Amino acid sequence: MPQSRQLERFLHIDELLRQESCYTQEDLARACEVSQRQIREDLNFLRDRYDAPLVYNRKQGWHYTDLTWRLPSISLSQGELLALMTASQTLSGYGGVYQKELRSALDQLGKRLPEQSRIDLQQLAHERMIFAPRASLSLDPEIWCTAVTATQTSRRLWMRYFTASRRRETEREFDPYVIHISRVNTIYLIGYCHWRQEIRWFRLDRIREIQLLETPFERDPTFDAREYLSQIFQAEVGGDLCEVVVDFDSQTTPFVKERQWHSSQEIELHGDGSMTLRLTATGLNEIKRWLLGYGSGAIARHPPELVKMLQDETDVMARQYETG
Repeated sequence: MPQSRQLERFLHIDELLRQESCYTQEDLARACEVSQRQIREDLNFLRDRYDAPLVYNRKQGWHYTDLTWRLPSISLSQGELLALMTASQTLSGYGGVYQKELRSALDQLGKRLPEQSRIDLQQLAHERMIFAPRASLSLDPEIWCTAVTATQTSRRLWMRYFTASRRRETEREFDPYVIHISRVNTIYLIGYCHWRQEIRWFRLDRIREIQLLETPFERDPTFDAREYLSQIFQAEVGGDLCEVVVDFDSQTTPFVKERQWHSSQEIELHGDGSMTLRLTATGLNEIKRWLLGYGSGAIARHPPELVKMLQDETDVMARQYETG
């Protein structure tokens, strides 16, 4: 007998016995859709192996003499369950990825806790901890599931993809190596594009149509996903790996130095409270946008390409805000 079926039946029996109804052995067998003999074996197993405080009498039927007893089938502390509840809220910013499934799992796990503990945790997770998500994604659940299946089973994908920079759709075949969930609430498929014949990134929310093909693929043995991702600044890929040097003034420094922006970063603090940040990464466009967010508090020193990009951008912005 599959162990998962037995566990599912134990959970069902446990749920029934916590109700105020009177259940006989025949009632339990009917509810679980098994024989009375099987139910008898289950009840004996719960009593003998799990020390379940089970008794039977004509008035109450099968019942627990101590309702504080809990099935030891899943051992989770209150802190671990709270962590899962927190993860459920965190995932809400990713277009509801696995949110329904996680919510169902939490409901089942919560039943294993005493009632007051469950109420306290739910109140803490949903009323006392408020997440302010960034711009949330709109993901098609079918596209998400197809992408996950293709990545897990190493099968090629056909997709129709919208490229925002060119504002047009293209069709291509693609071997998905890895799914990258970035820190800026964006989900990417990374792998080999047969049209471009190179490793490419595709935002999952820009895939308009997708099909799982029967064609299997083998990953490039020289591709190391963690090493590859360590080269980007946050989420955007492109360009050569280069050293970036930025000076931050004393007013901006406290807000920058408190975070680890990149694994390669080095910070040099100066006597006047300012700092110099050095890191090695790709994606100068993304770094440019990040630095613009600090206004005059950040000055790029290297590479020259980044300095020129910021000069051009601020020149255009200055002209746009001119009043005549």
